[in-house]
Amino acid sequence: MSEISQSISQIISEAGVMTAWEAIAVLLAIVYLVLAMRTNIWCWAAAFISTAIYTVLFWKVSLLMESVLNVYYMAMALYGYWMWMQQPDNGEAHHIDDKGSPIISWPVSTHFLLISITLLVSLVVGYLMANYTQASFPYLDSATTCFAVMTTYLVAKKVLENWFYWMVINTVSIYLYFSKGLMLTTALFVVYVFMAIAGYFMWRKIWVMDLQSDAQLAHQHG
Repeated sequence: MSEISQSISQIISEAGVMTAWEAIAVLLAIVYLVLAMRTNIWCWAAAFISTAIYTVLFWKVSLLMESVLNVYYMAMALYGYWMWMQQPDNGEAHHIDDKGSPIISWPVSTHFLLISITLLVSLVVGYLMANYTQASFPYLDSATTCFAVMTTYLVAKKVLENWFYWMVINTVSIYLYFSKGLMLTTALFVVYVFMAIAGYFMWRKIWVMDLQSDAQLAHQHG
C-alpha cells in the first residue's frame, strides 16, 4: 500500500509541475498570438519561450512530432524576428516597434500546390510514425505538424492567408490535446480558433490599407 500511495503522490506531484509549466506556456502563447495579430515584432520572443516549454511537455506525453514541431517553432521564431525586421521597400529607417515588412497575399494556385505537397508529406511521415515509433495518433499528429510547419513559414513571410490554415490546424489540434489530457492547451486552442478568425480580419484591414496607400502613391507619381 505504501508503494501505491507513494506512486500516486509522485504522479500528482509531476502533474502539478507539468500543469504549472503548461500554464506558463499557454500564457506566452496567447501573448504571441495577440502581438502577431497586431504585427508587433515582440511576438517572436514570446513564441520562442513558449515553444521551448512545449517541446519538453509534448515529449513527456509521447506526442513526438508535436515536440519536434516546437523545436522548429523555436528556429522559426528567430527567423520570423529577422524577416519582420527587414527594411521596407522605400528604404526608410526601420525600428523595432513599427510595422516592418508588409503583409502580402498569395494566389489560390500557390496555396493549392502548398496544400497538395504538405498533405503528401504528412501521409509519408504518418506512415513512418505509425510503423516505426510509439507515437500517439501518428497520422493526425503528423498532419497537424506538417501543416503547422508550412503555415509558420507563411506567418514569417506575412502571408495574409496563413490565418485560414491556423483555423483548421487549431480545430484539429483541440481533439488531439484533449485526448492527451492537456486541458489548458485544449482550452488555449479553442481560443486560438476564434483569435485566428480575428487575426485574419485585422491583417486584411492592414493589407487593404497598404494597397490603397500604394495605389495613391502610384497615382501621384504617375
